[in-house]
Amino acid sequence: MSFTQSSPDDQTGSDEDRPAHLPPLMTVDGEPAPKAPTSPRDTGVSPAVLRDLALKTAYTVPQFTTEWAARQLCLTQALVGEMLEQMRADQLLEILGSSGPFGFRYAISGRGRERAARLLEISGYIGPAPVSLEAYTAMIEWQLARAPEVSRDHVAASLAKLVLPEEDALLAGLAASSGRSLFVFGPPGNGKTSLGHLIHGALQGDIWIPHCIGIEENIIRIYDQQLHQAVDAANPPLWSIDRRWMKIRRPLIIGGGEMTLESFDLIYSPSLRYYEAPLHLKANGGMFLIDDFGRQRVDPHELLNRWIIPLENRIDYLTLHTGQKIQIPFLQSLIIATNLDPEQVTDPAFLRRMGYRLYLAPPSPDRYRTIFEQYAHRLDIPIQPGLVERLLERYASEGRELRGCEPRDLIERSRDICRFTTRPMELNDEVMTLAWTGYFGNKPRTT
Repeated sequence: MSFTQSSPDDQTGSDEDRPAHLPPLMTVDGEPAPKAPTSPRDTGVSPAVLRDLALKTAYTVPQFTTEWAARQLCLTQALVGEMLEQMRADQLLEILGSSGPFGFRYAISGRGRERAARLLEISGYIGPAPVSLEAYTAMIEWQLARAPEVSRDHVAASLAKLVLPEEDALLAGLAASSGRSLFVFGPPGNGKTSLGHLIHGALQGDIWIPHCIGIEENIIRIYDQQLHQAVDAANPPLWSIDRRWMKIRRPLIIGGGEMTLESFDLIYSPSLRYYEAPLHLKANGGMFLIDDFGRQRVDPHELLNRWIIPLENRIDYLTLHTGQKIQIPFLQSLIIATNLDPEQVTDPAFLRRMGYRLYLAPPSPDRYRTIFEQYAHRLDIPIQPGLVERLLERYASEGRELRGCEPRDLIERSRDICRFTTRPMELNDEVMTLAWTGYFGNKPRTT
């Protein structure tokens, strides 16, 4: 693995084009990465904030080394050593001895404990050092402006599991390639949620996001181990890359019926005394899928009004518990999926701001047959000749509308039956009749 520092021209094309708050960059195996700051002031965060965080970290253990503190704060050992020496001079720490050629063993002093306890009453955050909001905004904008383009081949590969009309795949691909929003609607069971999941695979490249953002003493946690997929950078040396940033796959964040208006603002924990970023902030650089739109615990029109400014201006405003408002970037593809009538849950002003609209209709008999045969082929299960035609006849005789999810569902139930009855895995009339009854019920359908 090779490491080189990028010049300003390498980073943005020219000094004039370089965003003022873009962190210094270096090149790792040909890809840009944030370069570790060499002094507290180079971090873009107040040195006092960093020292307070270091003191709270020291408060959690009986003793520690310079190297340990550097790893906890995700800063270089030299930078942390400078801070610890200042804290020792202020009688907040005591030196217990040396620790290797470049560090010492420390313990927090009585005076330090008193100060740390007061600091923890203000903010309970302990972890990687924050980056500034300005650095985060500049970094996400800079990366997305240089993200690899989404091609038709990328879209085709990501949607390969779905059998879609060519126009539907084209519209989904246009939304992914342009970064615009997508409104997907239609009857249930025809692939809206699956489309939202799979089109994310067309996004190319990785991005760097911070563990957290610092706004004075307020901390907002951005990186979420449960939602973000970290990229292993082969563990490069601690001193080379700014470890306050994490390299991740471009995210796909999903919200469903559990969301409320409060879900889209900062989530403050009174016990921990720091903030969790809302889902749409964690989705920056990727996609944010709102599934089952209209079934949230809030009037859909109120939810739509929440998105007017972000969709129009590509920025959003969040509020700290003190009442202070902050501006954040809204740089993601918003996908809204619903099986409700759009006229009931939307209005023209909102739809005008959506990039693309896509109606996913029930499959035709030919497309149903293709879905059925492709799924069975993927599982290597033979199909009795004429079975699909007889299935389609049964749909017609019972007055059932075809749905794109039902070939998969019926085949999966057929697999359950074959396993349970220890018979060879095959899709035939006997197995499918029982699968049909188990899926649709044994009560005759009335019209």
